[in-house]
Amino acid sequence: MKLSKHLLIPLLLVHSMASAQSYVYVTDMVDIPMRSENKIQSNPSNLLRMLPSGTKLEILSTESGWTKVKFEKTTGWMISRYLTSKPPAQAQLEKLRQTYNANKLLIGKQSKRNAELEAQVKEFQIQTTMLSVQTSKSQAEKEHIEQVYKDALKLEHTNEKLKTEALQLKTEIQLLQNNNTAGQEASSRNWFIVGAIVLFFGFIMGFVFPKRSNQRRF
Repeated sequence: MKLSKHLLIPLLLVHSMASAQSYVYVTDMVDIPMRSENKIQSNPSNLLRMLPSGTKLEILSTESGWTKVKFEKTTGWMISRYLTSKPPAQAQLEKLRQTYNANKLLIGKQSKRNAELEAQVKEFQIQTTMLSVQTSKSQAEKEHIEQVYKDALKLEHTNEKLKTEALQLKTEIQLLQNNNTAGQEASSRNWFIVGAIVLFFGFIMGFVFPKRSNQRRF
């Protein structure tokens, strides 16, 4: 009766696990055998394989302290008290270790990626600074070109004004030259007339004065 009570508790536990979920795990002990039948024979001919702690098994059925399970493509029986509904501490620790290693590797990759991104950000900052300097130079050159263009327009306007003034001066000089030529011609005519008049009076004086001198002698 005592043995039956001890077997009844794991049986009820496995039965409740079977109704609640479809998987169980090998407990934290030595490797547990999987057998082809739900009994232990003196000659272990029904031994299929040994399963380590933490192995995940699919529950198929339970019977008299034994649980029928499936692992990969193998189906067999295992003692129910060596099975648990939760992963054992060793398996959880291994899983945490794997998770830690994976996270560590991920953190390493992310750190490397962050370093690359920081380098890219610095490069972008340098390029932005260079672009700002280039933009300032371009703006200064643009302002200089605009000022030169304005000065050129002013010089062109002044040149056109000077050309107009030069043309006016040339016209005035031409008029003065024409007036001077006309004055010279008029002066030549006047001197010619004066000379003719003087010659005429000289001729008269030369003709008249000798006659008077002769009359006085007589």
